[in-house]
Amino acid sequence: MVKQSGKGCPNCEQLDKRVSALEARNAELEAELAKAKKNSRNSSKPPSSDITNPPRKHAKPGRPKKRKRGGQPGHRRHRRPLFDESQIDNFWEYRDDDCPCCGGELLDADEEPKKLQQIEIEENPVRVEEHRRIAQWCPHCQKLHYPRLPNELVKAGLVGPRLTALVGWLKGVCHMSFSNVRKYFRDVIGVRISRGQLAKLIRKVSESLQAPYEELLNLLADEERLNVDETGHKDSGKRLWTWCFRAYLYTVFKISPSRGSKVLIEVLGEEFDGVLGCDYFSAYRKYMKDFSVELQFCLAHLIRDVKFLAEHPDAKNREYGRRLLTHFRKLFGIIHRRDEYQSDATFQRSLERARDELVWEATMESPHTAEALNLEERFYQNTESYFRFITTPGVEPTNNLAEQAIRFVAIHRRMTQGTRGETGQHWFERICTAVVTCGQQGRSVFDFLCEAIDAYFKGGAAPSLIPDT
Repeated sequence: MVKQSGKGCPNCEQLDKRVSALEARNAELEAELAKAKKNSRNSSKPPSSDITNPPRKHAKPGRPKKRKRGGQPGHRRHRRPLFDESQIDNFWEYRDDDCPCCGGELLDADEEPKKLQQIEIEENPVRVEEHRRIAQWCPHCQKLHYPRLPNELVKAGLVGPRLTALVGWLKGVCHMSFSNVRKYFRDVIGVRISRGQLAKLIRKVSESLQAPYEELLNLLADEERLNVDETGHKDSGKRLWTWCFRAYLYTVFKISPSRGSKVLIEVLGEEFDGVLGCDYFSAYRKYMKDFSVELQFCLAHLIRDVKFLAEHPDAKNREYGRRLLTHFRKLFGIIHRRDEYQSDATFQRSLERARDELVWEATMESPHTAEALNLEERFYQNTESYFRFITTPGVEPTNNLAEQAIRFVAIHRRMTQGTRGETGQHWFERICTAVVTCGQQGRSVFDFLCEAIDAYFKGGAAPSLIPDT
């Protein structure tokens, strides 16, 4: 009996085919497993997706697992400053009739009294006024006349300007529903008001904010640096998008049915000459390609993608990802130690050297797996757009500014379930712009709303949200 050689053996050919099929299936399962392990820490998925599959928390070595409540050792104690005497409505003085020790007579000492200041709300904080138009008869004309009321009074109607501002503040800043605003009016200030009346008040607040909003919207195209982000928006069951444009001292929100680059063209134009901080979403890349706009892609998003490789089931991807993370730590270590460098030129050279080492590692030392090739291609095509912050002063390496600003919108959307119609969209754009911008400028949102509504009722110029500096 003659034995067959390995190469021509039918059984061996079947085994080879089976091994190849199993290897392909194994690679497919590893890719699916890696995809299932994606979360907000190692990808661009939103944090809300972690609720069903939260990432494990690893305690850092050498640190206690949990801090104790209250003030921490070494922290300076903070005390609330007392009100000035001009702010106090009533003074109450307390004295003992006799000495609590011996029962003797007590005399006032030349010492500063110990003070306890208390804030209280009035039992009825609302003032109700009635404006009467007295009927007057003209014997000559034989007609009855009623005098005209001031225009601002007629425009305000039932609710005055400050109370109208309060409704806008409760609805916009506190994310309250009409039902909860009605409960506040009924239980706290003792006034019953209908949902329809509240809707009218919100429309008045929105109209008072139109001019300040459009003024900021027109400023965006002239900014030297902007951070942009977008998030979903619901309107009567339809999927829209809320765009966030954050400048240094103001932020503008715009709702659009599109998530594409045409929104950027509409807002910023085709000749935008500044630097746009953003994530790697395709709309920004198209805008950059079509109009040669300078971008700064968010390094935080890129690091998450690198972390995904560092935790990948494939050993080659894991090693590649960990090497890149080491270089990123070195790069950000230089940024965090900025004050240790004697000159700007030395700091600049250190950043450029760390950048070159990172790019070399990403492009020349890649294992050429499918996942690594995707990351390698991004470094090849967009090196300048990922590291523009090194060569352009004032540009942030991440898009955290826009993401922080748009968080207010995400909270509002979750609590109010979106808007209904174009009127609601305009209200949402304008109130979010006012709230976040006032926060950036250290201004009171309520005071600004009072100024805007007072000007709206009187027909005057609306207050501006443009920063003074």
